[in-house]
Amino acid sequence: MDNIILIIGIFLILAACIIAVTERLRSKRILDSIEKMLHMAMNGEFPAETFDEGRLSKLESELAAFLSSSSISAKNIENERDKIKSLISDISHQTKTPISNLILYSELLENGELSGVDRSNAEAIHAQAEKLRFLIDSLVKLSRLENGILALEPQEVPLMPLLEDLVRQFEEKAEKKELKLELNKTDAKAVIDGKWTHEALANIVDNAIKYTEKGCIKISVIPYEMFVRVDISDTGIGISEEEHTKIFKRFYRGSDVKQKEGVGIGLHLAREIISGEGGYIKLSSTPGEGSTFSVFLPR
Repeated sequence: MDNIILIIGIFLILAACIIAVTERLRSKRILDSIEKMLHMAMNGEFPAETFDEGRLSKLESELAAFLSSSSISAKNIENERDKIKSLISDISHQTKTPISNLILYSELLENGELSGVDRSNAEAIHAQAEKLRFLIDSLVKLSRLENGILALEPQEVPLMPLLEDLVRQFEEKAEKKELKLELNKTDAKAVIDGKWTHEALANIVDNAIKYTEKGCIKISVIPYEMFVRVDISDTGIGISEEEHTKIFKRFYRGSDVKQKEGVGIGLHLAREIISGEGGYIKLSSTPGEGSTFSVFLPR
């Protein structure tokens, strides 16, 4: 009797071991299949037809359906991005020639013998054509950034050459308004995309000149441990506190500046560029006294 019980016990132990090993092998096979599916999906090579309900568990089958759906969604997103890229390219290309022609013909009219009213109309056409060109260029740049068509490529560069080029670009515009454009020397470096950072800072300097009637615009640099701060200060009309968060919105224009030139996209584009580099922009301003835009660039 004891021997029978012992044999049954041994048999049950062996059966339990066999079941445990079988389940372990089955689990390993399932996990290996899931791992293989994930690996193929990450490499963009996932074919749903490789797996079938008869061989895989319910979990594997559901995961296969999810990965297949994700793969299709990723392809759809990529196709939409290609369409947007093509559309932006077409807009940029197709509008460049007519706008350039508008500017050219308006300049020819301005140089001709026109009466006071006709000359004023020609100047208005020229100004609006320039405004349209700036708007389209800015929207194309913004769309490329927001849709990932054009990626920022930050690298460590000295700031002084970039800022000196900025001053050269705007010194004539400042002189026409009898404004001083000052730059403090610096040997600081930052990890930025030079071309796009120049674009962002240029938009801020352009605004400073646009909304300043007398005094000066100063550009100074203060290095910190993690960032380099570029201050662009003016003695212009200033910005009320309630508008501090609004001015970076696309197409926003404050009530005090609606009569001046501009389309309200420059600061929005500047913030998108600086944020994309890992930096940020702060504003301090007093109405009637001026503003300081502090641009923090990563080191």
